[in-house]
Amino acid sequence: MYITCLDLEGVLVPEIWIAFAKESGIPELEKTTRDEPDYDKLMQGRIRILKEHGLGLKQIQETIAKIDPLPGAKEFLDKLRSMTQVIIISDTFEQFAMPLMKKLGYPTIFCNTLQTAPDGEITGYRMRVEQSKYTTVKALQSIGYKTIASGDSYNDLGMIEASQAGFLFKSTGQIKADYPKLPAFEEYGELLAAIWAELQKG
Repeated sequence: MYITCLDLEGVLVPEIWIAFAKESGIPELEKTTRDEPDYDKLMQGRIRILKEHGLGLKQIQETIAKIDPLPGAKEFLDKLRSMTQVIIISDTFEQFAMPLMKKLGYPTIFCNTLQTAPDGEITGYRMRVEQSKYTTVKALQSIGYKTIASGDSYNDLGMIEASQAGFLFKSTGQIKADYPKLPAFEEYGELLAAIWAELQKG
């Protein structure tokens, strides 16, 4: 039995932090896991910048409310879910993800949690588990599943390389150059075909 594990941002929806950086006019917030492999360093920097500008969860959620899935993403996900079980494994946060899950038809998502003060200031974050994407894939394999994984960023590489089949999707030129053995796709139809081919192996 197979489970397909997908990243969220950059694969199914636009990058939340990039959208908020543009909305708030703070270019430093455009940095994502495509640019910074160290997730804690990335998040601590984001929290510091938000505090400096007096911004919190409310302002980010207002931006998220305006974000729609990438063109073709829901159709791709619907088709994929008719073929196999699907879990979205993301390093985003419950407080960010829920409005987007509604627009995607409420797929299953495993993600993390923000820590906030009563006034909405983001004070920290709590990871579900360490190396959440890799750890989740290994846990699924430990209970008898074969995994297929796809993502676009450095933090997706663990689950992609640990899976029976793994694919880069809409990734950066640098990541594709650094990992030339990983099949890389730009269109949902290509990714769907690659996943289907793997599923046929049984």
